[in-house]
Amino acid sequence: MSRICELTGKGRMTGHNVSHANNKTKRLFLPNLQNVTLMSEALDRSFKFRVSTQGLRSVEHVGGLDNWLLKTSDEKLSTSAQKVKRELKKKAAA
Repeated sequence: MSRICELTGKGRMTGHNVSHANNKTKRLFLPNLQNVTLMSEALDRSFKFRVSTQGLRSVEHVGGLDNWLLKTSDEKLSTSAQKVKRELKKKAAA
């Protein structure tokens, strides 16, 4: 399972462990991913996503899953999030 947030696209980063003697060794910085269930108010359904904690805070700040999906570009979203976004747009058009 890839370590990528399904809503923000946040993934792993590389860097160095730096010792006291300034020796550098490669390391990975992994995002803090959590399995969460988010409720869509427009569709009146809940959806399960694997989201970073920072992404979860961003979704709550914007005003919920519906607002987040409509404002976020498709490149950052996973395929399951893109499906939900298409359902939202279809519901709004109807």
